[in-house]
Amino acid sequence: MNPVLHRTAHDFKRNILAGIITAGPLFITWLVFSFVVGVLAKVGLPFVHVLAEVFPGTIFASTPFQYTLAVLLTVVLFYLVGKITSEVVGRQLFELFEATLERLPVVNKIYTSVRQAMDTLMNKKNSGQRVVLIDFPSPGQKSIGFLTHMLADATTGMPIAAVLVPQAINPSSSYLQFVPLSAVTETELTMEQAMSMLLTGGAVCPEVIHYSAPAPAAVKGAGSSLAVAVESRQAGKDEVINQ
Repeated sequence: MNPVLHRTAHDFKRNILAGIITAGPLFITWLVFSFVVGVLAKVGLPFVHVLAEVFPGTIFASTPFQYTLAVLLTVVLFYLVGKITSEVVGRQLFELFEATLERLPVVNKIYTSVRQAMDTLMNKKNSGQRVVLIDFPSPGQKSIGFLTHMLADATTGMPIAAVLVPQAINPSSSYLQFVPLSAVTETELTMEQAMSMLLTGGAVCPEVIHYSAPAPAAVKGAGSSLAVAVESRQAGKDEVINQ
């Protein structure tokens, strides 16, 4: 190849790569932000369109103003719902509303699944550590996962962990892995730290991480959530055997 063309192609690829590294995070941030704003706007747009029909020829007919007002109305709606449900009466009414949804044949499955996922991500049901490491996709290669549920092996009674393993850069695409609890390494990472590591492809990481599983005695002495789960599962198994 001509040296001039080779140098030009090399410079072109190098500058393209530099541009992707520099503008990539901004572009991804813009995509996420625009998606969230678009969802918020869709919730409030029907009400804004009603206002535009009631007051024709005013600022309500302006498309940018409609989207801005729709987002603001949706945020205010979320605030009011949170404010109402934080009160005793509002919480009771919301529990009654949830009970009604759980009786609907198809809606109950969707709502219950989404509700459980939100509670897991917000750590409402379990104050223990939810960010873990497991051997994935092959032994010796660790991946970040979210411990979402504990269950038992029907044959041996040993504890099994349901771990959601999100993909880097695109955490919305994930794998659900069922692994023995002994193969799960508990970490001290918060949900925010884990998501930052995933979204940046590991560029934003803490200086220290619990990569290796601690010794059984040390885990038991620390009284971690995983150790407690192991002990409770083993106690239940022993009770069944004694009976």
